[in-house]
Amino acid sequence: MDVTSGRILVGGSDVTRLPPAKRNMGFVFQNYALFPHMTVAENVAFGLEMRKIAKVEIASRVNTALSRVRLAHLADRLPKQLSGGQQQRVALARALVIEPIVLLLDEPLSNLDAKLRQEMKTEIRLLQKSLALTTIFVTHDQDEALSVSDRLVVMSAGKVEQIGTPREVFERPASAFVADFMGFANLVPVRIDGKGRGRLRNGMSIAIDKASPTRGEGLLALRAEHMSLSSQPMNGKMNATEATVETLTYRGSFIDYLVRLDDDTRLQVRGEAQSPFMPGQRTFVAWQPEAGTLVASAQA
Repeated sequence: MDVTSGRILVGGSDVTRLPPAKRNMGFVFQNYALFPHMTVAENVAFGLEMRKIAKVEIASRVNTALSRVRLAHLADRLPKQLSGGQQQRVALARALVIEPIVLLLDEPLSNLDAKLRQEMKTEIRLLQKSLALTTIFVTHDQDEALSVSDRLVVMSAGKVEQIGTPREVFERPASAFVADFMGFANLVPVRIDGKGRGRLRNGMSIAIDKASPTRGEGLLALRAEHMSLSSQPMNGKMNATEATVETLTYRGSFIDYLVRLDDDTRLQVRGEAQSPFMPGQRTFVAWQPEAGTLVASAQA
């Protein structure tokens, strides 16, 4: 069996060879795909009309679907008269009105601005929960993935890298790809010297996760926000090494630093905005041993 073969099971039933129109799945396109010459109500009714539903029932179900997405008052508008967020909600109502057994969402928020994305994430999550509807949400945005899911499947080049709850995948990535996708800004090469011990390229000995292998090489995944900078050496319970500040980026409530170790390893560190370190300044970068997650290198 090659990687492009397989079966699609929905509720235990094999729908692989069923025509898409007979699978009873709702689909929301990335670009909404609304019919520009139809009103909001006509767009939502389209799938029901194709199923030869009675007109009285269509009117009732369209009104219910539009009420769910808070657009009943715009039923007579054309898509061009709506905002991006409103168009997205029309597309969602059109997918829901057929009462699908599964809802498929293909990067549905990618065309919205940051504020609308946040609002739509909340609306989609509330709708999915209230309808108890199995939903598959495809996204390249890790924040979206964490916000709307009960279970994550992280894929790379058609291969499943990890499956788990949002917390499991966020806190314990299974590979370098997953760590990078889930926002681990630093992937530091490390040689494992023994159980719970490792060594950086600059020769510094560090404490690592005791569940790690006792020998070999890997990458230590570290989040920028789990690291800190200090002008003085840290206490002995933390991993710490000297570094030079290369750049800083002011973010309002915090500052993002890029620091360079003596072996030219670069680390991203998130620090407090109140006490900035300046480019060229020598400092100590430190992290708690439990903050690092050992993952296999990309070449492994």
